[in-house]
Amino acid sequence: MSAYPEAPAGWVRVSHRSAGPFTTHVTFRGADGLETEWSSRVHRKHASRISRSAPGDEDVWWAPHRASWWIGLLFAIGATCFTVGPLPGFVELVGSAVDAAVFFAGSIFFTTAAGLQCLETFSADREAGGSGPHRFRVLAFEPRRIDWWSSVVQFVGTLFFNVTTFRAMSTALESPSYDRLVWAPDAVGSMCFLVSGYLAYVEVCGGYACLRRRGLEWWIAAVNFVGCIAFGISAVAAYVVPSTGSALDLAAANAFTALGGLCFLVGAVLLLPEAAAERAASSRWGVGSVTSSEERAARPDGS
Repeated sequence: MSAYPEAPAGWVRVSHRSAGPFTTHVTFRGADGLETEWSSRVHRKHASRISRSAPGDEDVWWAPHRASWWIGLLFAIGATCFTVGPLPGFVELVGSAVDAAVFFAGSIFFTTAAGLQCLETFSADREAGGSGPHRFRVLAFEPRRIDWWSSVVQFVGTLFFNVTTFRAMSTALESPSYDRLVWAPDAVGSMCFLVSGYLAYVEVCGGYACLRRRGLEWWIAAVNFVGCIAFGISAVAAYVVPSTGSALDLAAANAFTALGGLCFLVGAVLLLPEAAAERAASSRWGVGSVTSSEERAARPDGS
């Protein structure tokens, strides 16, 4: 398989940033002398057949014709379920059965959104300029892409949460098999979220860590990663000790689940203005910002 991203005809790679085997940012120089800064995240969000916008399409809050809009909406609904579900007042109001159903519904919304994100990733143009064939693929195997790993691992994690929340509806906490049937998928799902969230963060940074706080995409990746950490802590705190039949710290499990859900909610809502912000800042569709060689040389950091 050829390198990702592929350079359009007449474009030359000037520099690139990578994390391990994954290329996250590339600077191309076109025949016109302009240098185009390509990034994996921007390309995935704007050079995918199912998320591509037409010229003049700048509506932030209502864009049901784009998969990216549905991804943000579905993640937001699922995150709301995981934010509200652990609250003591909520379970007292609706009862444990309804509360468990809310968690299960939230996991279904997560899985649907993660599945759409996989389709968005699979369907991204391989060519950096977005002028290649606009493909739609249901399945793809591209292990050289960091966004492929992040999307697929996250989707797998949501499937484990489906199992967790379904078991929670049908298995009593007193059951001796609770630790085996419920906690194990919860722990694996949380681990998948941690891996996926960190890969998404690395994709934005172009390295293993960064503090690019001015960029909206950095805030999205960072707040989602914090949510993944919170879910991981929740999974540990919710472990049921077989000898006692009680969780290690149920209050902490509920608190960190709610915190994780809130972080995911913020990240999901920010996905909507991210699309408009990136389109406004880009001169070439789905690629990134474009500057001349002279403009780049005049910058203090040379970037």
